[in-house]
Amino acid sequence: MTAGVGRRGADDAETRAANRSWWDGEADDYHAEHGAFLGDAGFVWGPEGWTEAELDLLGVRDGMTVLEIGAGGAQCSRWLAGAHDVRVVASDLSAGMLRTARRLDASAGGAALPLLQCDGTALPLADASVDRVFTAYGVVPFVADSGAVLREAARVLRPGGRFVFSTSHPVRWAFPDVPGPAGLTVSQSYFDRTPYVETEAGVATYVEHHRTLGDLVHQVVAAGLVLLDLVEPEWPERNTEEWGGWSPLRGRLLPGTAILVTEKPA
Repeated sequence: MTAGVGRRGADDAETRAANRSWWDGEADDYHAEHGAFLGDAGFVWGPEGWTEAELDLLGVRDGMTVLEIGAGGAQCSRWLAGAHDVRVVASDLSAGMLRTARRLDASAGGAALPLLQCDGTALPLADASVDRVFTAYGVVPFVADSGAVLREAARVLRPGGRFVFSTSHPVRWAFPDVPGPAGLTVSQSYFDRTPYVETEAGVATYVEHHRTLGDLVHQVVAAGLVLLDLVEPEWPERNTEEWGGWSPLRGRLLPGTAILVTEKPA
């Protein structure tokens, strides 16, 4: 069987099937590789290592209902449930990732989090039913229509609620995904939105979609949300780890993560 990596179109169905299968198969290895950095009950916004306890971007307060989409092992939701008196539901497209979440629940010894398997572009929740929606590096780059993610988040939010999401900073797409010096030279157009697709025997096995920063802001506005903040976290001195193309070298020169803080008007 032949494997390939390249840039080509990928629609909703192909993207969904590829990424569900990828994360189902990757779940155990992903936790083995990154679990110590993320913590079993930690809320880390990205490879830089900044946490919600430090940034308070969600503004969660006791009594709220919170939905995490693209939750993976639900580490962020688990931290929220321990830090606040809130109702938290963690959701993900991948059953494999949710199995990891349930295993972490069991090892933590506390109450099991409510888990929901669903697509972030079609949430099985009622309109205006939650106070906060968030995702830390989940969903947004892994769907063909990230605007649909924003619209669904807006739909299920109560007036005054927030949707906060982190994703790879769009400028990174112009550079090779390499942590060393070779990752500091522009290799392709920032404006090329052609998806990144990995294939095996011609079948897509992993897909990421690129949007410019302007695209993301446009999608926020089109969903009826208000952009409260755009955070480009700097690389902290305390973090000496590499994670894929993220590294202290690149992180001190280029933004690696974008966090958009949005609100549904009251």
